Amino acid sequence: MTITNEHITAAVRADVLKRFLRYVQVHTTSDRHSETTPSSQRQFDLARILEGELRELGLTDVSVTDHCYVCGRLPATDGCSAKPLLLLAHMDTAPDFNGQGVQPQVWEKYDGTVLTIGGGRILDPAEYPDLLRYTGETVITTDGTTLLGADDKAGVAEIMSAVRFLVEHPEVTHGEVEVIFTPDEEIGRGVDKLPMEWVHSAFAFTMDGGREGSIEVECFNAWAARVIFQGYAIHPGFAKNRLVNAITLAGAFLSVLPGRETPEATDGRDGFYCPVEVTGDQSRAEIHFIIRDFDHSEIDRRIGVLRALAAGIQAAHPGAAITVEAEQQYLNMYETISRHPELEAVLRDSVTAAGLEPILEPIRGGTDGSRLTEMGLPTPNIFAGGHNFHGPYEWIALPAMVRATSTIIHLVQKWALL
Repeated sequence: MTITNEHITAAVRADVLKRFLRYVQVHTTSDRHSETTPSSQRQFDLARILEGELRELGLTDVSVTDHCYVCGRLPATDGCSAKPLLLLAHMDTAPDFNGQGVQPQVWEKYDGTVLTIGGGRILDPAEYPDLLRYTGETVITTDGTTLLGADDKAGVAEIMSAVRFLVEHPEVTHGEVEVIFTPDEEIGRGVDKLPMEWVHSAFAFTMDGGREGSIEVECFNAWAARVIFQGYAIHPGFAKNRLVNAITLAGAFLSVLPGRETPEATDGRDGFYCPVEVTGDQSRAEIHFIIRDFDHSEIDRRIGVLRALAAGIQAAHPGAAITVEAEQQYLNMYETISRHPELEAVLRDSVTAAGLEPILEPIRGGTDGSRLTEMGLPTPNIFAGGHNFHGPYEWIALPAMVRATSTIIHLVQKWALL
């Protein structure tokens, strides 16, 4: 049967908000310095909460793995033999800004003016015009001292609320729906230990996108690079013609990066270099980069530029040793997903059914779905509704979460008809 959006809204509005506010207050920041999975044990705190909630909803095969993957199955409705479908969202938040002690602020009946969120920060619709789409609606922000965690606890809440709706409305026909919540997506390791043997589905969808209506079947090619500066340390009082300061070498390196190829200078289909961390002392320093582009040849070129810059700075500083290490993180998923046009078609239909205009756009980033697609499980990405991820200006509107939840419900219905 067909369920109206009005029916869905009435059923999920309070639930998805309550879940979101609860989840974002659980500290789950991942740790790029850790070599374990999960990278931070605190991610288990949310995993155990979600495990309990899935059990309460009556899902089967519910578990939390040793590596912090939450798994559960919603059985198909009676008589439905549709192929299973996997839904994913990630539990961790980005280590780019403080994710501890999140205190979300709920602004009901937002009046379209500047929001003074705290910490000396404001959200001005002149700078963030998407806010005006939600005049008169409920908007959730940070208190100005932390990130919010809509990336991706909005996706987690939306999947959970959709599952609850489907459990409570068995008249909605659907096949088996698998749910997995992952750790460590924000540091590019979200599917490293995913229990693929548990998965029945041949296709999956991540709820990890941004603005309402967006559908993403293409993403950056992604590499990580590490530039290591080896200097020569000596007492500064005796340093003339002897000291080779690794910190100075790192600063010189950063100063000669192409200024037009940084995140703050690019958009659309432009790629970039982005230094994400600098550590060290006079004897040894490191700069960690992420390198992104939709064209793989541009990734190769940028790695070559880093090596050339390293060679030039080393030649200008006798006694220095500079090395560049680079490794692949994930690849553009479009080549694989484009071979399955039914995925884009069912997504367009589902977003339209939720009352939105579908927006097909590339991800200037990546998701767990990027890696899963590369591993042979095609996984497009669906909007979760958040804005300004990874910082104190992050916000999300309740209607966006409701329509994302509605999109999931329409998706599993339409998937049963394929």
